[in-house]
Amino acid sequence: MNTAQSLQNLRARPRNGRWLVSALALSGLTACASSGDQVSGVMQVTIKPGDTANCDSSPCQVSFQMPPGSGTYEVTGNEVKIGDFPAGETVSLGSFWSSNAIKVVGANVPTAYVYVPSQP
Repeated sequence: MNTAQSLQNLRARPRNGRWLVSALALSGLTACASSGDQVSGVMQVTIKPGDTANCDSSPCQVSFQMPPGSGTYEVTGNEVKIGDFPAGETVSLGSFWSSNAIKVVGANVPTAYVYVPSQP
């Protein structure tokens, strides 16, 4: 390979890389936009299934809008049981010290995510 070909290959790589980064960023934004609301708060957030929340403090008090139905649903955070809560009500899940994926077991609803800053 001569010097001209080497320079051409080097010039082509950043363009390909930028295209890939742009495509990945766009696909990520599309996925977030279609999955629920973006929620933010300081010290507390209220979310529902499919939402993504950013809390600016740790701990963060999390309230959750339970899906409609009858009886109760089990709610988990990072696959650990938080509790059983009544359908259709806004409930307190407690104070979160770290990020969690919130799932409603037995309900066909999307996972909600709460991002909490790490403690230094």
